Amino acid sequence: MRIVSLVPSATDLLATIGAGEDLVGVTTYCTDGAPEGAVRIGGTKNPSVEEVLALRPDLVVANTEENKAEHLDALREAGVAVEETYPRTVRDAITMTRRLGEVTGHEAEADRHADAIRDAIAAAEIAVPSPRVMALTLVWRRPWMGLGPDTYADDLLWTCGFGNVLSGFDERYPRLEEGLRLGADVVLLPSEPYEFGPEDLPAVADLAGDVATRFVGGQALTWHGPRTAAALARFSALATELAALA
Repeated sequence: MRIVSLVPSATDLLATIGAGEDLVGVTTYCTDGAPEGAVRIGGTKNPSVEEVLALRPDLVVANTEENKAEHLDALREAGVAVEETYPRTVRDAITMTRRLGEVTGHEAEADRHADAIRDAIAAAEIAVPSPRVMALTLVWRRPWMGLGPDTYADDLLWTCGFGNVLSGFDERYPRLEEGLRLGADVVLLPSEPYEFGPEDLPAVADLAGDVATRFVGGQALTWHGPRTAAALARFSALATELAALA
């Protein structure tokens, strides 16, 4: 089978379940799981449809949020099978993992990882602190943007014992104004898509006030699939730690 992945997290998952050698094309941002010989076909938002078609793929793996509908429609119109993923909960990651195992012929390994996610969800739900740790999770600076509702990362945090102070917003990634006071116990600062560092802390304080901050792994927070089980354990432990300090 010849596979093109248009999503870094999908490339990671495909390699983990044993389909890495089938990857003939990946994005510029596919840093984990891509074989050396895979052709780089552009970014997630601007892949070269022509280069993808030139690779004669049997399957293209995409994501509704990461990729543009116009590119996926063009591939389908050219007769290419497109598997479009869109997990918005950690349980969706179970379904997605099993499905990619099915369409690539790697069901056994995919099922093993799906079962690990299922078990990690159960463990995290048992450990949810009361009250929950209310978090403001930032995803971008200039402009400030935060993690809102109806997203995979939002569901992961809720599963692990956090509450999301932006869950009541309409936007999935709302823009934020300085002087924000939403009752957060902690501000979570991921390493991607914006790579927050110590130099950002004064500006974060201007935005959210005198609130505890924690740097967290962006891949753990947003990459669904083989990283989900470990991420659940990690964020569950962090919620328990922060709850004990309250």
